[in-house]
Amino acid sequence: MSFSFSTKADLLFGSGVSAQIGEEAKKYGNRALIVTGGHSTKKSGLLAKVQAQLDEQGIKWVLYDQAKPNPLISIAEAGAEVAKEEGCSVAIALGGGSVIDLAKGICARACNDILIKDMIYKNIPVVKSIPLIAVPTTCGTGSEVNGIGVMTNDENKDKKAIKGPAVVPKRAIVDPKLMMTMPKSVFASVAFDALCHLDEAYLSTGATPISDMFALEGLKLMSENLLKVYNNYDDEEAWSNVALASTYGGYTLDMVSVVAPHGMDHPIGGLKNAVHGQGLAAISPVIFKELIPYAPERLGVISRIFGGKDENDCYKVILDLLKKIDLGITLADLGFDEDDIQWMSDNCFQVSTFTIGRTPGNWDRDLVEKMYRASMTFNKEN
Repeated sequence: MSFSFSTKADLLFGSGVSAQIGEEAKKYGNRALIVTGGHSTKKSGLLAKVQAQLDEQGIKWVLYDQAKPNPLISIAEAGAEVAKEEGCSVAIALGGGSVIDLAKGICARACNDILIKDMIYKNIPVVKSIPLIAVPTTCGTGSEVNGIGVMTNDENKDKKAIKGPAVVPKRAIVDPKLMMTMPKSVFASVAFDALCHLDEAYLSTGATPISDMFALEGLKLMSENLLKVYNNYDDEEAWSNVALASTYGGYTLDMVSVVAPHGMDHPIGGLKNAVHGQGLAAISPVIFKELIPYAPERLGVISRIFGGKDENDCYKVILDLLKKIDLGITLADLGFDEDDIQWMSDNCFQVSTFTIGRTPGNWDRDLVEKMYRASMTFNKEN
């Protein structure tokens, strides 16, 4: 056995810790770029609270509220120009994984005379960046604690990531209270994304004892608390446990990455801007069924954590959970049809070679195409 382990993520976790955002930002200077979307943080009042904190600390700030799901490279490039023009010494990302990933791209580009697409396609590690404080308002990607920033190429719809030690946020401030304003449909999607990070890390051929520790603890927290939150938004303890599980999943991404479900979802999000968690919901059960001969012991563990018996019913246990959170959907439900399968299958091996390669079994283009085709109807037939 041999493996390496390190993390540069500096985590502050707990109910109410978002009150410290201004104090944390002050450590990095007096000019902040706030990266967020155009709606939710304004409606919830979070944006105004953070602006007030920055004012109290004597920090001048500029707002960049152009974040959208599946963030585009062009939006990150434009944000980097704002950061440079304004002389920002720190950035604060307020929102879900797309917001944090966008902020990572902005911070990296602002400090490097290299186009983001070149960082991605030429595999140039990001070694310098504007310090980023990541404040997630969803319990999904775990992007606040890892060195991965996923963006979509405007030109060809590739969904790929910048990576490197400098991409890791300087401070992750995870306050479960900030997540309690999510609509149920959003919660279901992001929570399933977090669950996928955990089960995919556990199934990865690159799994280590330490990644297993994070993944298994996160899966247990999800099994005990995801439905509690979905059925009772007032359960603050359950919210904290789901948020912690999501953060554990973020750590596993840097340790061992993900496998086929995420690898196959990137073309789904790139082609039609599909919601990430919904794409994962459509394709994960059929992939889990396919994996039975190749990872029986680990599928059995996952199954039992969620109340199943063994590897043979793991996909059914996951699908049952999806149906309980109104995510028992298919690719057809998301607007995909037979004509999209070839492009997605080809693109999968352009953008997700590494993650497909870490999936147990013998994954080639024909199998990926088979999985996409089955996912058009699988969740409705089972």
